[in-house]
Amino acid sequence: MERIQSEQQYRDLINSDGMTVIKFDTTWCPDCKNLDRFIGDVIDQHADKTFYALDAEEFQPFAEENGVRGIPSLLVFQNGKKLAHLHSKWAKTPAQISEYLETLESKV
Repeated sequence: MERIQSEQQYRDLINSDGMTVIKFDTTWCPDCKNLDRFIGDVIDQHADKTFYALDAEEFQPFAEENGVRGIPSLLVFQNGKKLAHLHSKWAKTPAQISEYLETLESKV
């Protein structure tokens, strides 16, 4: 999963027409590392979305503006709007994440 490297890249991604899923994480987070073990399979099952990772400490203003209070958190954006936010306590298994991503079609 590609990591967001700049504010401009972040802004471009959240304003895109397609659904962009951003995983807010940190380098020291054990739950983030656990999520990394299986997120590849989840990404493969949701090819209609683009996935990126963002360090919530490095880009703390983005975490704050989106209400990220726990990591990892998966946020989905489209056309500049946050469509959904899966908080860390619900992002522990592939099934929880896939179910969350499947509910997004009804929000568009």
